[in-house]
Formats: sequence, structure tokens, C-alpha cells
Amino acid sequence: MGLYTSNYLKNLASNKRSFINESKNIFLSKATNEREKFDIFLSHSYLDKDEVNGLYSELTDKGYKVYVDWIVDSHLDRTNVTKESTELIRNRLKHSKSLLLAISSKATMSKWIPWELGYVDGKTNNCAILPIAKESSDEKTFTRSEYLLLYPYVKMASLDGFFNSIYTVDSSNYYIDFSKWIRYDKKPEFNFKNIDIL
Repeated sequence: MGLYTSNYLKNLASNKRSFINESKNIFLSKATNEREKFDIFLSHSYLDKDEVNGLYSELTDKGYKVYVDWIVDSHLDRTNVTKESTELIRNRLKHSKSLLLAISSKATMSKWIPWELGYVDGKTNNCAILPIAKESSDEKTFTRSEYLLLYPYVKMASLDGFFNSIYTVDSSNYYIDFSKWIRYDKKPEFNFKNIDIL
């Protein structure tokens, strides 16, 4: 499997449902500092909520601190955009090391996505696309258009027997270990011939 699929992420979400609720309760029980640091700001369409639940579990299990608005700041009303809520999101973006855009066929529905992507791109340029394939994980099913072609994308791969590692594809031939990419180390490490794509 190369790309994350909708079914894979939904299965993860259903297996970790109590974990997500627990995370919400932790954030609700303590006043979350607006300057709290995150490794990943997960930009997405709310229509992909089930898949984003799975992504949140996957990335958190790998040791990343992930910001998802309706988990960390569940008090926000997504239907009522105010100056205060916009400022809070801006602070979350500012204090995140990277932005991953979880993109599916529904992603174009969100009006927040271009704004979040543009904000981080202008500040750090540490943005990548995390495609959510409908069924097949084959990369050929993933097409980017317009400005999304400017950004690398994230996929699962195995290297030397380690499965479910995450890599950033920065060109057609090279992969960058995601944990290094997130620390602004953009030097390509692996030629695709040495990596066995799941």
C-alpha cells in the first residue's frame, strides 16, 4: 500500500474510537494554551471526519503531536467564524512545525483549506499533501491540480523491513523520511529503487 485509503483510515478510527474521545476529554479538562506547540496541523474537510479520526490515531501513535480543531479546540463552532476563532486558528498554525493537507475528493468543499495552506506556505513552506485514496492505494489514482502540484506528498512505505513508515515524496525519484522532513531537513535520502512501497 502506498497511499492511505479511506477504508484503512476508517478502520483505524473505529478501532481507536475510545482513544479519540479520551484525547478530546484531555484537551477539554485542561485549558489548552494558544501557544502550545504541535508537530502537525492537520488541515482537512470536515466531510472527511472519519478518515481524519484514523489519521489522528495513526500520526499520534507514531509519536507526533497533532492539531485537529474539533479534537483540540472542540468548543469552536465551525459554522460561526469570528475574529476570535480565526485568531485561535492562526495561533495554532503559527505554533505548528508543519501542515499536512489531508485531501480527498471532498477536500474542495472546505473554504478553510486554501487559507490554512497559504498561511503556512507564506511562513515556513513546511506543507505537504496527504492524499486519501477512495479505494486503491496505487499512486496512479492520485492526481493533483493547480497549486497543489507545488507541494510534496506523504505516503506509507517499508524500508529494510520496517513497515508503515511515513515518507515525503519530494520528487519522482526521492523520498525523505517524514520525521526529518518535519524538522525542515529537505535533503532527499532514498532513491525509490531502495524502498519497497507497501
